[in-house]
Amino acid sequence: MKLFWKYLFPGLFGLAVYATIRIVNDTTTGEKFWERKWQINAIEIILVVGYAYLFNKTVLYFVNKFNQRQRLPTASDVLKEFLVLFLVSFLLTNPLLFFVHYLIQAPVKWNDFAIANIVVILYVLLHYAIARGNSFIRAYIEQRLQMEKIKTDHLQTELKFLKAQYHPHFLFNALNTIYFQMDENIADAKKSIEKFSELLRYQLYDQQQTVPVSHELHYLENFIALQQIRSSDKLQLRVHFDSSLHSEQVYPLLFLPLVENAFKYAGGDYHITIEASKENDHLRFAVANSIPPAAPWIKDQSRTGIGLENLKRRLELLYPGKHTFTTSKKDNTFFAEIQLPLS
Repeated sequence: MKLFWKYLFPGLFGLAVYATIRIVNDTTTGEKFWERKWQINAIEIILVVGYAYLFNKTVLYFVNKFNQRQRLPTASDVLKEFLVLFLVSFLLTNPLLFFVHYLIQAPVKWNDFAIANIVVILYVLLHYAIARGNSFIRAYIEQRLQMEKIKTDHLQTELKFLKAQYHPHFLFNALNTIYFQMDENIADAKKSIEKFSELLRYQLYDQQQTVPVSHELHYLENFIALQQIRSSDKLQLRVHFDSSLHSEQVYPLLFLPLVENAFKYAGGDYHITIEASKENDHLRFAVANSIPPAAPWIKDQSRTGIGLENLKRRLELLYPGKHTFTTSKKDNTFFAEIQLPLS
């Protein structure tokens, strides 16, 4: 495409200018250009086409010069640009006009002067308007791409920040669990450290954008096992992960806040249900936990600080308009559910 605009377009532009001049001139004078000597036509065509290559560079020079403005052009600026091109066109066209007529030994008549200048100026201004408009479009597209890049970088930074906020809370709970376990059973504490190391490995090294859902569920199983150790013996825990979930891709650490939330606020009858199932082309992850009877000093579990708020924001960034995230409370049970499209 660059070769076309650099080498072919100026020639075609010159031929278009010459053809227009000949058509207008022959129409007004009654001449027929094919009845003229071929040498005369050849001289005119060669000089006009050569002129077109020179003028193409001149137009592009002014386009680049005017594009260097650091502000948007006003109507006054556009008129000034057209006036400059008009004067340049007039100064370059007329020497060529007289030179061509000198070579073909024909005097320059008023209609020759008027037709040549009007046609050339109109073509030049059209060429300039297209070139200038094309530069505006390119600049606009580049600006939009830059804005999209800035927006994407900002969202990526926000996602990393939201994801990182899970880690301190999780680390504190896990280390606290192992600390108390070491006083009771060293062997079990070692097993917990192994699970804890596996969890850290997943968080630190599996940082690709998406992971197989089976990896995410295995991560949650290890996390739940650690939480069970520090939970009361009264806890009634039911975990069911659909065996048909394997290589489908999901973003990591989306379900952890719901599980954390359930263990943190479980009370009353002290039961927790965690389910992951495949329904059509969607993944449904649901958590339900009992909560203590309502009391003035017990906060609504749906207002649990940064955990669920961060999760909500992260889902909006990763699955805009393609997910559902609901929380509700019925009697003494809190429900939370995420539905995501599987890919």
